[in-house]
Amino acid sequence: MTKRLEQLYEGKAKRIFRTSSPGVYLVDYKDDATAFNGAKKGTIQNKGVLNNLISTVFFRLLEGKGIPTHFVEQVSDREMLVKSLEIIKVEVVVRNIAAGSLAKRLGLPEGKALPLPVLEFYYKDDDLGDPMINDYHIRALDLASPEQMRKITDIALKVNKILLEHLSDKNIDLVDFKLEFGVHEGEVLLGDEISPDTCRFWDKKTHEKLDKDRFRRDLGNVEEAYEEVYRRLTGKNF
Repeated sequence: MTKRLEQLYEGKAKRIFRTSSPGVYLVDYKDDATAFNGAKKGTIQNKGVLNNLISTVFFRLLEGKGIPTHFVEQVSDREMLVKSLEIIKVEVVVRNIAAGSLAKRLGLPEGKALPLPVLEFYYKDDDLGDPMINDYHIRALDLASPEQMRKITDIALKVNKILLEHLSDKNIDLVDFKLEFGVHEGEVLLGDEISPDTCRFWDKKTHEKLDKDRFRRDLGNVEEAYEEVYRRLTGKNF
């Protein structure tokens, strides 16, 4: 049986622990909520549990479709075991509908469907505010090799296609989402989480927001939105 050992890291939304199994870490999801690079802080009741359960659903779906991820197993409502990763400090954002910073930067009306998925890369560095970067920056900073970036791009587009199809059946629009990657035993794996914290989910008919934008924009009913995503994915009430 895999046992939790010492804490290795604590971030905004998760704690990471070493375990008794070599190459396996334990992720403990927190209820803490942050926005705007930590400028706004709060707590969303049961967020950690819901993000763990929702991420488990997505990781199992993706693994079943041949996407290599760090997911090993869910071990409690709030915890999952994952493969240890050497984190690649490039965050990938996939956008299908104009919203958030993209709408502001390009002067697009929020809600405008994009004619093709747009991929953006960001330098994973809290002190710098996670600035947007391109392939030249990535090479100049030696953040990832061209081969790794080709792999990351390929996985990100495949994940987008799988999630779009899956969520459409749940009456959810996948507006955009963030992915993180790392290397485990030489292989690039999808890491982090896939949840209302890292995705924009809108109701397909009403365009009601079902994600952390409800916290960012003080829209209220944040917990209910996360619970609704869980209900639609699993068919179960939280």
